[in-house]
Amino acid sequence: MEYIGKHVRIMQATEEDFDFLCRLECDPNIWVYEESIESDAEKVREKYREQFSTNVDRYAYDFIIRRVGDAENTPIGLVQIWSYVDFRKSWELGFGMLPEYTGRGYASEATRLLLQFAFAEVQAHKVVGMCNAQNKRSALLMEKVGMKREGIFREELFWNEQYVDQYFFSILKSEFFADTGVEGV
Repeated sequence: MEYIGKHVRIMQATEEDFDFLCRLECDPNIWVYEESIESDAEKVREKYREQFSTNVDRYAYDFIIRRVGDAENTPIGLVQIWSYVDFRKSWELGFGMLPEYTGRGYASEATRLLLQFAFAEVQAHKVVGMCNAQNKRSALLMEKVGMKREGIFREELFWNEQYVDQYFFSILKSEFFADTGVEGV
């Protein structure tokens, strides 16, 4: 499964992407604002191996971000979506990008492609996203793709030896398709 934008494309992750996923997930420079970071690559492999084996009633989808026209097909990031509240058709998104590719609009374009997948293929009603309130870039990215900040969970995260706020964002299927000019499925 692949979605192609102007500058990036996202393709569903496979076992061939394990090395990249481990590199990305275990890099503390990428996850500066997270409460914890997995440092054991084998645990990361096992997590994805388990997710990939669940083919019926998928609860999570992981997509590798690559640049359009890149002859080497180099993975540069990850966008993912997982079931947040199943019976409400609510899904949560996440994203991570190698530092050398940030600030170029790749993550926001990939996130828009992921939202298109969520609403058109998974039939999500709502997609949510959360971030450490100190993570200004993540908050800006979610706003840039049309998500609205709905609330602040006060002192929700224990980060850098202190409790910090967490922002809660969301976008509805109707809002996404109204913003993109594409009719919803």
